[in-house]
Amino acid sequence: MAKAFISWSGGKDCCLAAHKAIEQGIKINYLLNTVTEDGQRSCSHGIAARWIRQQSEALDIPLLQLPTTNDSYQSVFVDALQHLSEERITTGVFGDIDFEPHREWIEKVCAQSGVTPVLPLWGGDQNKIILDFIDLGFKAIVIATRADLMGKEWLGRMIDKEFLKDVADLNKDITPCGEAGEFHTLVVDGPIFKKRLEICDAEASKRGEHWFWDIKKVELVEK
Repeated sequence: MAKAFISWSGGKDCCLAAHKAIEQGIKINYLLNTVTEDGQRSCSHGIAARWIRQQSEALDIPLLQLPTTNDSYQSVFVDALQHLSEERITTGVFGDIDFEPHREWIEKVCAQSGVTPVLPLWGGDQNKIILDFIDLGFKAIVIATRADLMGKEWLGRMIDKEFLKDVADLNKDITPCGEAGEFHTLVVDGPIFKKRLEICDAEASKRGEHWFWDIKKVELVEK
C-alpha cells in the first residue's frame, strides 16, 4: 500500500480526494496544512488553525501544520515534502480540479522532492464532483465567501442539493465547487471521519474582500 500525505485545507475537495485515494489503495499518513507565520490561521481558507487540528483528531490522521509566509511558501512546502520522503512517504494527494497553473506548481514542487503527485479529482465535471461529495454522505459548511458574489447570509450553510439550487438561482458566475475561490468550506463529517465536528458558536466577520464564518467553539462528537 502506497504511503501518502494529502495537501489539506479542511475543505470539501481535499476531503473527497482523500476518500478517493483511500479507495485506490493509498494510505493517508499525514494531513499537510500550511498556516500563517504566527501559527494562528490556515493559509488556504483563513480558518483558525486549531479547528484543523480538531479535524485531524476527528479523522484520526496525524497533522503537520507548516508556518509560512507568501515569500517562503514554496521553500517550506518543498522542505516538508523532502522530510516526508525520508519516511518513505513518496506520494502526495491533492484536491485540485481544473486550475492548470496550480497543477504545474504541484508537479514542480513534487519533482524537486521525489514525490509522485496524485490528483483524484483532476479534470472531473464540477457538478458531478459536488454531487458525489453530497451523495457519499460528507457534510461541509461554508466558512468563507467572496463578498462581491455571496453575502454573509451564506456563512454556515450546509453544502447540500438545496445549497446548489440556491447558488444556481443567483445567476452569478459561481462554479459548483467554488474552484475560483467564490466560497470555501470546512468538512465536519463523512465516511472517513471517526468523530464528527459540531460547531457550537460562530459569528460573521468581514476581512478585505471576503466574509468569514469565525468559529468560536467546536465539540467532537462520537459517531
